Amino acid sequence: MSANWTSLFSTDHGYADLAASGEPLSPLDGRYRAAVAPLANHLSEAGLNRARVHVEIEWLIHLLDNGVLPGAPILTDAERDYLRALPRDFSADHIKRLGEFEAVTRHDVKAVEYLIGEYLEAASGVLGEASSLPNLREVVHIFCTSEDINNLAYALTIKAGVEQVWLPAARELQARLLRLAEAGADAPMLAHTHGQPATPVTMGKEMAVFAHRFARQLARIENTEYLGKINGATGTWAAHVVSVPKADWPVIARNFVEGLGLTWNPLTTQIESHDWQAELYSDVARAGRIAHNLATDCWTYISMGYFHQNLAAQGSTGSSTMPHKVNPIRFENAEANLEVSCALLDSLASTLVTSRMQRDLTDSTTQRNIGVALGHSILAFFNLVRGLDGVDIDVNRMAADLDANWAVLGEAVQQVMRTASIAGATGMANPYERLKELTRGHEVGADEMRAFISGLNLPAEVEKRLLALTPTTYIGLAPEIALWVLPRES
Repeated sequence: MSANWTSLFSTDHGYADLAASGEPLSPLDGRYRAAVAPLANHLSEAGLNRARVHVEIEWLIHLLDNGVLPGAPILTDAERDYLRALPRDFSADHIKRLGEFEAVTRHDVKAVEYLIGEYLEAASGVLGEASSLPNLREVVHIFCTSEDINNLAYALTIKAGVEQVWLPAARELQARLLRLAEAGADAPMLAHTHGQPATPVTMGKEMAVFAHRFARQLARIENTEYLGKINGATGTWAAHVVSVPKADWPVIARNFVEGLGLTWNPLTTQIESHDWQAELYSDVARAGRIAHNLATDCWTYISMGYFHQNLAAQGSTGSSTMPHKVNPIRFENAEANLEVSCALLDSLASTLVTSRMQRDLTDSTTQRNIGVALGHSILAFFNLVRGLDGVDIDVNRMAADLDANWAVLGEAVQQVMRTASIAGATGMANPYERLKELTRGHEVGADEMRAFISGLNLPAEVEKRLLALTPTTYIGLAPEIALWVLPRES
């Protein structure tokens, strides 16, 4: 009897249920967990819920400390400390309890409200019967729509994730680029345009270009404004004004948002419009695409022999079947992860700026993937750092390539002929055409190039300068340019 492959791995046909054992679906939570784990403190579901608890608690404290609610008690220092201990001590037990509440409420923010309410009721057991906290359940979430809490929680977690995890990973990559720029500043290399031999540069100068490009994006990301709002169901403070008409609600809201370390957005619908998120994700994606360009160029340098790979430094192995091979897997892994990351970031940036009228739930669904998008970016940076740590510049191979391409001096000879002609030298007509005839489709070595130069009847000083030129020395200001990206001493 032949096998029925249509039932392959089906639990209904006797295969073990791997899902039941908690096997992760995402590689970020499985194979690559170690590289991205710190993001879970901020951009996991638990991280989001902890931030929600933080916002709800701080809103309660803000209202009471500022005497906004007539008749409400004044908190003691001990009561404030007790309240703030909840997000600080947020743990697996709280996560489990939230799950139990949400199973009943079918609403994640409402579950947070119930968790805090339960925590308030338990306060007398810690602070004594005189505590006012058990009687403050109605203050929890007062005047708030879910988005008031969510937008602030997301802003706080994204800010923390970017500043505490993504940016340090990006800066580590930047540090490696600066190191290579400095180490290769004086290492001549045959440049390639359209994949063809071009005017020589240095490896350091090429790495400096990437460092400069990457640094510009990091500066943009470091200056991100993280916006937040707390203005009720449709952004008008309507219930606030009816309930407490004498309070200056815009000022109260602004002080609260800014007190959280965010930038206040005064004009919103029910939702904070997420434009700042779209701006951030576009910047992160652009940084990722620059890093992707770095990955593909490094891969190419390895294939050309300009980079030599050190397996021990990379933390990788070679081919499983061909002993001679050292595969550039760090750069390939980075390339693929950046493609995933940028695709997700592009989707986030385009989706989050649009909401039907006051709001819909497309933003809520989409934002759950922020951690995944940043995670793949961080994983790529991790691999690029390991990859760059494991390459050495092969100056001998680069020198051999330069010596085999004397035709690249045609650019220099042509331009010297032009400037000599302007200065009054004769016999300099049609420099481009004459160099094209000499070099295009022909093997041109040192002897051929120098014979051509000697036959031009250039001024003696100019001729001497050209005859001394080699592909290895024809690097212009590249050594100096490579060092421009290094931090300057004050």
